[in-house]
Amino acid sequence: MTADPGSAGPRDGTASQDAGLASLAGEGSILSRTARGAGWVIGWRFCTRFIGLFSTLILVRLLTPADFGIVALAFSFAHGFGQLCEVGVENAIIRDPNPDRALYDTGFTINLIRGFGVALVLSIGAFPIAALFHNPDLAPVLLAVAAISALGAVENIGVVDFRRFIAFDREFVLKIIPRIVQTVIGIILSFILRSYWALIIALLTNQALTTIMTYQLHPFRPQLSLAAWRRMAGYSAWVWVNNLVSLLNSNGTNFIIGKMLGVGAVGIFGLGNEIAGLPNTELVGPLCRSAFSGFAQAQADGDNGANLLLRLLALMTIIALPAGLGLSLTAYPIVQLGFGKNWISAVPLLQIIGVANAFSIFSMISGVVFSVRAWMKALFKLGAAVTLIRIGLIIVLLPVYGLTGAAIAIALTDIVNQIVLIVVTVHRLDVSLTSLLDRVWRSVTAAALMTALLIVLHLGWRDDPGTDHWQAIHLSAAVLIGAISYTASLFGLWLIAGQPEGGERDLLDATRAMLRRVETRRLRA
Repeated sequence: MTADPGSAGPRDGTASQDAGLASLAGEGSILSRTARGAGWVIGWRFCTRFIGLFSTLILVRLLTPADFGIVALAFSFAHGFGQLCEVGVENAIIRDPNPDRALYDTGFTINLIRGFGVALVLSIGAFPIAALFHNPDLAPVLLAVAAISALGAVENIGVVDFRRFIAFDREFVLKIIPRIVQTVIGIILSFILRSYWALIIALLTNQALTTIMTYQLHPFRPQLSLAAWRRMAGYSAWVWVNNLVSLLNSNGTNFIIGKMLGVGAVGIFGLGNEIAGLPNTELVGPLCRSAFSGFAQAQADGDNGANLLLRLLALMTIIALPAGLGLSLTAYPIVQLGFGKNWISAVPLLQIIGVANAFSIFSMISGVVFSVRAWMKALFKLGAAVTLIRIGLIIVLLPVYGLTGAAIAIALTDIVNQIVLIVVTVHRLDVSLTSLLDRVWRSVTAAALMTALLIVLHLGWRDDPGTDHWQAIHLSAAVLIGAISYTASLFGLWLIAGQPEGGERDLLDATRAMLRRVETRRLRA
């Protein structure tokens, strides 16, 4: 039983009723709603990238690098402290089969404690940190960032329902309006102030508006309570532990590279690793955010999510696999055209890590299943083992092969992580490996044919120095030929196989549905 849409919780005040806003749930299957949700998240990422690029192109002409640097440094401290205190409150609510008012209120209170705790640490440390960096201007900026953390702490926990009921269109509105307002205010104040305070005030406005909108867009009104902390404690504790492992994984790698090869090598490694991970951050990541809600909904309905897993993997492999391999194959022209010849040493990193990342859809979706099913201890053991092995391999390979050795270590451990996660996932969900391979073999084969063709045509994994004009032609030809060959191979294999149920059909159905919605809106307009 769910709460009345206009109420702040259960009608009779009991703790057993679901306090969520069930009217947010849209029509269609869990798969179609998950796919739509991923589309909204991807749309948000592309919009915020575009808005960010637009504002940056203007702000860099009005502010100095030091202005950007002081703000970035302050937020790096806030982000670090925030990560250390992250306990997965929203995910705990989403995966709970019957989250009552007590759970929502407990989640709100924990977020309040976390946000004000980070604000307190930043406030106390503001002047000592500024003294450490010999920059007195950093102290007031840290105090302002502390205020942003405090504002975020009082957001309405009710908006977690946008994720819980896969209503990511509402979340899109919640995020995009403050982002646009932030950009406008930041540009206007930069013209007036010509100071980093333009950025700080804009960010404060964003958070204040976001907090206000969380109460406008959802009727739930949270109260201070820790009544359900025991229900949340076990899951949240493991989320925190796994976050620590993740921080050790990323920061440990950077620390070792910086210690052994210098800070310049850290910059090159960071660039190569970031580009190689673009398919994950821009495509697979948004899907996983939506998929968490989908798997949680399936679990609440008594479904173990096996069919959803197979269909999501089949659908996303079609998109993510060629994107990841394509980045690896065209690493040289991408780096030269996008970042200049000074960054060419990042090419082998992108080539090696890109291949491993192309298959990370399997580990990322499996990780979502682990989180939803609360297999957190197993996730911790695997994450800790992979991190220790990775760090050990980097220490061994880095002195011999340089950054290429680090890339090899990361690629090898990523592949091991992917294999273990997907094998354990399909085993626990009672899915045969044959069923999995039946869903993805056409995508893998088409991607292999695309790779072979680009190599034969000397367009893939070819490190040819040349002018920017030549590299642009090289990249354009590789993208065009790769896209055509992959699409033709994929749907050719699908037709030969008799057009079975799978990612191809789901992709076509999703495309048709999107076109119908666009046409319907056009006619209404």
